[in-house]
Amino acid sequence: MRTTSLTKNLFAYFAAAAIMTSFALAQGVVVKAVKDMHSSADSATHGQIRVPNRPTASLFQGEQGKQKTEIYFEPATQVVTVKMLVQDPNGYFIPNIRRENFAVYENGVRQQNATVEVEHAPVTIGLLLEYGGRFQALNKALGEEVSRAARQFLDEIGREDKVAMWKYGDNVAEISSFSQGHETLQGALDDLRTPPFSEVNFYDALVSTLTRMQTLTGRKALLLLSSGIDTFSKANYQDALRAVRQSGVPIYVINLGPVVQDQVSLLSSTGPYVRLDWKRAESELREISKASGGRMYSPRSTFDLSGIYDDLMENLRVRYVVTYKSTSNRDLNIARTVRVELVDSKTGGPLEIVDANGKLVRWKIFVEDSYIPRGASIAGLNTSDSKAKQE
Repeated sequence: MRTTSLTKNLFAYFAAAAIMTSFALAQGVVVKAVKDMHSSADSATHGQIRVPNRPTASLFQGEQGKQKTEIYFEPATQVVTVKMLVQDPNGYFIPNIRRENFAVYENGVRQQNATVEVEHAPVTIGLLLEYGGRFQALNKALGEEVSRAARQFLDEIGREDKVAMWKYGDNVAEISSFSQGHETLQGALDDLRTPPFSEVNFYDALVSTLTRMQTLTGRKALLLLSSGIDTFSKANYQDALRAVRQSGVPIYVINLGPVVQDQVSLLSSTGPYVRLDWKRAESELREISKASGGRMYSPRSTFDLSGIYDDLMENLRVRYVVTYKSTSNRDLNIARTVRVELVDSKTGGPLEIVDANGKLVRWKIFVEDSYIPRGASIAGLNTSDSKAKQE
């Protein structure tokens, strides 16, 4: 009897303990849910914008160039269109920003009728390919890397994009023009063989290609697949840099120097190409991309450049498009200042942007400092440095 009574008591004790444990766990879940609800409510109250996690470092090397803003003005309607970038400190485009988070000021006056969209614009891109040199081993390695890198880029272009290709050694030669269809581009690359013996007149080629592209309209860029080595140009580096700054064409560089060096070093460590000034070439490529408003990438391999090309095309193609009807003086010859801020639509304070983990994302907004209506309605394009940013 005593044993039976003891067993019953123990059973009752453990049953009660189980019930209390379940209650405590349920209470903990409820408390956590309530805390999560409060956290979400706090975020909503403060108007935070959440964006996907991005890499913690830039894919490009060095400092990117001044990012360009486009301003268009329609005299008949007084409508202003501003196409601009919003980026994090590593140069990645920040998505998900809503219309009510953009505060647009012209001549210091808030424009209340602004609309905002995201644009994925068609682009016009010239490819300039290094294709020559004095050394057979270097030429063979270079030809393979250039061809592989160029083919992968062609996978990135859309049907509305326009592409032309040039190669250079002693001189610049057109491989395909902007008027040719996309189906001819791969075929044009198929016709390329190992580059012939020649000088590599990089500076002359860059000046010549930028001259051809300068008159093109719309969103445009030059993709340069090169080691940056120059052996016999008539132009010098300063001439090339001057042409870069005057052209208004952003240059995205795939620096093939490191890849080619790795390839030829497997064959010999004493060949004449080891005397080439690779560091100087890389430094000049970096400065050329920066001066143009582009970026330089230095991959260690060209077998998979998809991440680099995605980064490049996002930077070139994607913009926030802000449109508003100007309330300023109707004199088309007087400059008007434009300022765009990102604000919390509920508090009016600076907008907070966080990643998927809740970590604060610093942002930079690139916008025109001023525009002249008559010039903007004709040229349709102005460039400027970043004039507003959150640090």
